[in-house]
Amino acid sequence: MNEIIENKTFAEIQIGDQANLTRTLDQDGVEALASLTGNFNLIDLDPGPANTAMFSQGGGQVGWAAALFASLADTRLPGLGSVAQGIEVRFHRPVAIGAAVTATATVKEKRPDRGTVLLECRAVDSSAALLAEGWIDVLAPKEKRRYTAKEMPTIQLRHADRFEGLLQTCAGLPPLACAIAHPCSADALRGAIEAAQHGLIDPILIGPEEKIRAIADQENLDISPYRLVPADHSHHAAALAVAMVQSGEAQALMKGSLHTDEVLAEVVKKEGGLRTERRISHCFLLSVPTFTRWIIITDAAINIAPNLEDKRDIIQNAIDLAHAIGLTEPKVAILSAVETVTNKIPSTLEAGALCKMADRRQITGGLVDGPLAFDNAIDEQAAKTKGIQSPVAGKADILVVPNLEAGNMLAKQLTFMADAEAAGLVIGARVPIILTSRADSARARLASCAVAVLFAEAQRQGSVLQKAPG
Repeated sequence: MNEIIENKTFAEIQIGDQANLTRTLDQDGVEALASLTGNFNLIDLDPGPANTAMFSQGGGQVGWAAALFASLADTRLPGLGSVAQGIEVRFHRPVAIGAAVTATATVKEKRPDRGTVLLECRAVDSSAALLAEGWIDVLAPKEKRRYTAKEMPTIQLRHADRFEGLLQTCAGLPPLACAIAHPCSADALRGAIEAAQHGLIDPILIGPEEKIRAIADQENLDISPYRLVPADHSHHAAALAVAMVQSGEAQALMKGSLHTDEVLAEVVKKEGGLRTERRISHCFLLSVPTFTRWIIITDAAINIAPNLEDKRDIIQNAIDLAHAIGLTEPKVAILSAVETVTNKIPSTLEAGALCKMADRRQITGGLVDGPLAFDNAIDEQAAKTKGIQSPVAGKADILVVPNLEAGNMLAKQLTFMADAEAAGLVIGARVPIILTSRADSARARLASCAVAVLFAEAQRQGSVLQKAPG
């Protein structure tokens, strides 16, 4: 049943009448207030303590208490139809983020000549410490109103355009000579051309010449600035693309309109392929608009049921990618259905072993913990509720899934239900490999190329170490 709310008219109000409400201001609420008001002092710009003894936790949120007082007058006492004519508030200490605050309003005066009431207001925390106090002069309603309370809408914050920032990070870096294997669809050819126009790649188009030119004419795409290498069919195009990387003519490989298996079969050949000492794996780099940081999900596209050694390489590849995009010590969560180790769920046993491998420096460059369930891997409050103490829990940058099915479903759920944008890259080969999909947006294709540019730059700088086998 929905709550029934009703006001008190001036005639009904008595001296000493009282109303209260309790609310909690979380970090999302702080940012929502800052967005609505333009008051960036609400946000902790400097995580250190403020330079004042009174507001040692930071003083920006204290004004929220005044909003609670106004809410009391508007919705509880007198309630619907009230008009605040004056408010005065004195703040005593800051409102702690995540702490419950109780605001109370008490009727102190009635002024019949004006039809107003004077409310004395106080806000306290859970320990009854006084946060703020003051008064509100309110024009009380004359007519009775009674309504069913409506459920308040949920506010979801949309954070900065990280993909645009990714493209800007690539500014000034040289374009990658990129072998495009079989760009024989409008999407594949257009994606390569757009990446070239943004200065990310210098495409080498490899495939049946007549077919590529026909698509370019049909789509009104100018391919005259780019090298076109004839190939008989998709298998031949994949083999030529890998050979061009081997010879040094190309520093990256992009899948065109052929099947992923055709490209990867050439990449992983023992003789003439692009293998390194590591197993290749795929990383989705996701920008979720309601989330505050990048999320890397691996492996959701190549390794179907990786074993323990495979997962070691999968994790190391993801850490290398995180370093390439600027995360110096990424936090790696090894996902399972639960956060405790049990022989009933094999992925929890593997998570425990992988954590020990990280302790023994078989995995380096990041903080690794698991098993962790998805909620307590990405949400600090969920981790606190479960009593999990870990530098990774609630703060994960990299999510390592138990198998391809879980990863693929997770990445697609975030993409299609949470409006996430996903860039994809295959790592573990001698060069970054860009896997495109017909479902990818133009921005996602560009972002994948941008990630490849940053990863290749990290390889040139020596911060990503991948050696040929043997």
